[in-house]
Amino acid sequence: MVEEGLARVEGVEATPSRKVRAGERVGARLVQRGPEPESIPVPAVYEDEHLLVVDKPAGLVVHPGAGNQSGTLVNALLDRGIAGGDDPERPGVVHRLDRDTSGLMVVAKGEPAYSTLVAALSRRRVHRQYRTVVVGEGLPATGTVDSPVGRDPTNPTLMAAGIGRPAVTRFEVLEEGGGHAMLRVTLETGRTHQIRVHLSAIGHPVYADPLYGVPVPGRRLWLHAERLEFKHPVTGEQLAFESPIPEDLRQSAALLDLLP
Repeated sequence: MVEEGLARVEGVEATPSRKVRAGERVGARLVQRGPEPESIPVPAVYEDEHLLVVDKPAGLVVHPGAGNQSGTLVNALLDRGIAGGDDPERPGVVHRLDRDTSGLMVVAKGEPAYSTLVAALSRRRVHRQYRTVVVGEGLPATGTVDSPVGRDPTNPTLMAAGIGRPAVTRFEVLEEGGGHAMLRVTLETGRTHQIRVHLSAIGHPVYADPLYGVPVPGRRLWLHAERLEFKHPVTGEQLAFESPIPEDLRQSAALLDLLP
């Protein structure tokens, strides 16, 4: 800030060599900057003038925030024209995936695509399907977890079931064995960490989940957004996209004697 001429001492522009004395008044002008474009490869499965559907790799944070001011999906896509919404840190971000969750996301390129997609999500008209591996066997063939999800009152960095806003998660067991199960999961709502919190709440946390389960050295969270379906916000065309299970998750499943 000093180098950019934004800091003053006793009303005079400060220099890096200026020594501050006791009792002097120091002021600074804060300049809010939005995220900057960065060259980060992110595969796109669909793009037009209104929206972009990407296959987010694991390890990539969606938008800038505390501890992640750069190197995010938003930084990677700014040059692609993403826009929409009131938050300059999240232009065009319609929904999010956790950092270590891979798979499909839709991002808007402005209005009216942004507001129309957000409204479709709130009305449960966007189909989001995930594949996951959980710890434990004995789940019913199909099931629904209908429990609110909100901020954990004892640890604000986590979410908890049973408090907060309504949340509904549906699952189908695809395979079991070796103390684990592979599920197909669909969301009716989209709360932060919803799948992870709901499955942990019923005693079957996602495999290698460091927050709501047990971390596994060398393995990442086994959660992948494999299918996304919605009506185009401008043309009304029905769009559907699929993402294959990434190789690292396939290897983890194979070690657990499960076949993705």
